[in-house]
Amino acid sequence: MKTFVLIHGSWHSAWNWHKVVPLLEKAGHKAMAIDLPGMGRDKTPIEEVTLQTDVAKICEVLDSIDGKAILVGHSKNGIMISQAAEYRPEKIEKLIYLAAYLIPNGKTQREYSMQDTEGVLKPYVNFYETTQSTTLRPEIYK
Repeated sequence: MKTFVLIHGSWHSAWNWHKVVPLLEKAGHKAMAIDLPGMGRDKTPIEEVTLQTDVAKICEVLDSIDGKAILVGHSKNGIMISQAAEYRPEKIEKLIYLAAYLIPNGKTQREYSMQDTEGVLKPYVNFYETTQSTTLRPEIYK
C-alpha cells in the first residue's frame, strides 16, 4: 500500500482529484487530496498566500502521515512539491509531476510563464507582486 498526497494546480482545489482518489483507494492505496492556502475550502486570504505558506501546508500533511508518501503536483504546484521534498526528504518516496513545472534552483515560475506570450489565460490573470500569488479575473468564467 502506498500513500499519495495529491496537490492541485493554480486556481483549483482538492476537487480536481475527485475521480483519482477513488481509483487509488480501490487499488488498495491511501490517497489524500488537499486544498492549499487560499484555494477551495481554505479561507486564507489570497494576499497572504506565498510559496512558503503552500509548502508549509504540504509539510504539515507529510508530518501527519506514517511512513513515506508519493507527492503528485499539478501545474504550478510542481514547484511546491519540489520544495516540500527539500524540507522533508525522509517523508518522500517519489515525486510525480503532472503537467507541472520543474524549474532550476534560483529561477521562478513567473520567469517561465512570461515566456508564453500567446497564452489564452494571460489577459485574465491577476498577479500579486508582494506574494507572487495569482487569481483569475471573473470575466474568464463567462
